Amino acid sequence: MTSRSEDAVRQAVHELANEARLPSDLAGEALRRGRTLRRRRRAAASAGALATLVVLAVPYAWLRADPPAVVGGGAPGPSTSATVGPSASAAIGPEPVPSAEPAPGDDWARRVLTLPGGWVLAGASSTGTPSSTAYVLDRDSGRYRAVDRYEEVWAPPSGHVAAVVDYERPGEIGLLDLRTEAVRWVSTGPHVMTPHWSPDGRRLALTVLDKATGKLALGVLAAGGSYRVHPVDQKKYYCTDRCFFTWTRDGRNVVLQQTDPTAPTSESQPHARRGVQLFSPDDGRPTRFLPVPGDPAGPWSWSPDGRLVVVKGQDGPRIVDVGNGKIVGTALADDDVWLAGDRLLHRDRSTNEMVLVDVEGQELARKPLPPALDNLSLTVGPA
Repeated sequence: MTSRSEDAVRQAVHELANEARLPSDLAGEALRRGRTLRRRRRAAASAGALATLVVLAVPYAWLRADPPAVVGGGAPGPSTSATVGPSASAAIGPEPVPSAEPAPGDDWARRVLTLPGGWVLAGASSTGTPSSTAYVLDRDSGRYRAVDRYEEVWAPPSGHVAAVVDYERPGEIGLLDLRTEAVRWVSTGPHVMTPHWSPDGRRLALTVLDKATGKLALGVLAAGGSYRVHPVDQKKYYCTDRCFFTWTRDGRNVVLQQTDPTAPTSESQPHARRGVQLFSPDDGRPTRFLPVPGDPAGPWSWSPDGRLVVVKGQDGPRIVDVGNGKIVGTALADDDVWLAGDRLLHRDRSTNEMVLVDVEGQELARKPLPPALDNLSLTVGPA
């Protein structure tokens, strides 16, 4: 779900940088249940009986560096150290058989496309030149609007306003009202990387590049048209490589990756991260630092309880404990979407299918996507 224009600005950003109130202990309880389950499986195996695979309930993570907390609020919970993600223990007992859903028909855009796990396709975006038809879910009509006038179209995970980019209007972003089909153009200045909608679809976070000063700033564009830019002290909040603002799951903060200045860098590998810095989208004020060693792809990277997060690490996608920054598991995709409990959703680009797995990597279901979406960037959201 990455804009093809990102690679073109990667070097510029690299050079530039060189100058949740949620349930408090759901993840911990789920991990403890996971350990109990594995002990039962081993006991059953020694007795010669077949073990039945039990679905776990392991949600997300976000917070602080001392006692674990929850991003956006919530009471502290006990620290967790169990490992999740694909592992040898997941192979004990019979593997579940993934359910195969039928492929959508040619008239797929006439109804809401429900994905494995119950979430829906909110949009499929054109991401550059030449522009191709994009699709945005109109939740009022329950159909997808085809949009083919713009090089980039970014559907919100919810709401009725999409963001559009016309390359003949540099430095501007259009707000397309799906109810009236009117577009409101807002002067935002040049942005780099992909704009990120907040989880509620009310605000768009932009990574703004000031060509005159060579500095990055946080731009926050409201669906109603108001726009603010908040400068970021890049010496204090140091980021190199792929630097972009995205959101926490509760939408109360935006996130910027923080490079480890003591680690060696290479263009052949993502730069090492010491964590992520959170900022208020209201005034740009830095709010807290989280020791997450990687890049969350977006708000749905975080678990529902804010304690775990899927990141793009130096060695691939990982599941990280937000409280202490420890890697507790391996994910299957950098942009895994954490639905609920232990369910993760990702796109299999080799087959153009959406795949539902649990946190141990067991495939539970998959569903083919319409061929029209094959080369488009997807946005998903709650039903």
